[in-house]
Amino acid sequence: MLSVNRTAMPAVRELIDRRDELGVAVAELENGATCIDCGVHVPGSYRAGSLFVETCLAGLATAAITMGRVGDVPVPFLHLTVSRPALACLGSQKAGWVLKAGGYSAMASGPARALSLKPKNTYKMLGYRDTSRTGILALEADTLPGEEVTGFIAEKCGIEPENLYVLVAPTRSLVGSVQISGRVVTATLHKLEEKGYDVHRISHAAGRSPIAPIKRTGIEAMGTTNDCNIYYGSVSLVAEGYDPVFATLPSQTSPDYGRPFARVLKDAGYDFLKVDSLLAFSPAEVTVNDSESGEVHHFGRLNADVLLESFGFL
Repeated sequence: MLSVNRTAMPAVRELIDRRDELGVAVAELENGATCIDCGVHVPGSYRAGSLFVETCLAGLATAAITMGRVGDVPVPFLHLTVSRPALACLGSQKAGWVLKAGGYSAMASGPARALSLKPKNTYKMLGYRDTSRTGILALEADTLPGEEVTGFIAEKCGIEPENLYVLVAPTRSLVGSVQISGRVVTATLHKLEEKGYDVHRISHAAGRSPIAPIKRTGIEAMGTTNDCNIYYGSVSLVAEGYDPVFATLPSQTSPDYGRPFARVLKDAGYDFLKVDSLLAFSPAEVTVNDSESGEVHHFGRLNADVLLESFGFL
């Protein structure tokens, strides 16, 4: 059986081997765990961000950065192609583990979730569990984990700490901006999962989203990074048969559509879980190719005005 932790390792190895040129730092803790700082105390880089995304997607995707435009403004874009979307997105990249150990907390994603089965219902739906002796986890956090946290992670994954690799990037960092844009496809499949759609029917997926500028605070960064996907993220799916649920995927189906995410989050008391999922887990537009009929369907639209307002141009 394919191991998502093993297929993710080449991207992790590149981060480690090219640490100096990629602007990351690598530390081996006393318990043997490896911590890769991608933005807490280091600048990171666009390539480090791409590798962070490819790691989260279990090495089952390619992530490339090119220049594009939002309205008349030149902006870097992240482009994704994803193999085995259900496994790569929901079985690996989905931020399905709210990690809390001692006084440390972070949103955790990446292939080690398939060892700890976080959350169990997702892996039950996928019919998958990894048995790798190596675990790779990605944390969206402002501080680096120590031995207590990495030991806790290793225990939950059923592996030795020396076989654990933890990647860390704050939301307010270059790699943080890249990695959230890299969630545009996963957000779409998560929405399908939540609506009870059989995600195994999605055979191929691709996506594109702008990369947000680095902001002054984590709250500001959370707003702009999510707006990239909500207002200018594009997703293309190849599906085995058409389903009316596809029309509900774009963000404009949410009653909160049209406002920068930072305002929506403020109204929700800065509790991400209280934000309408129709907005938070939605791309701006979706194209679905029905491989059975050959028909192509398009839903949603790009909204440059809201995104440029979010970035601070308007």
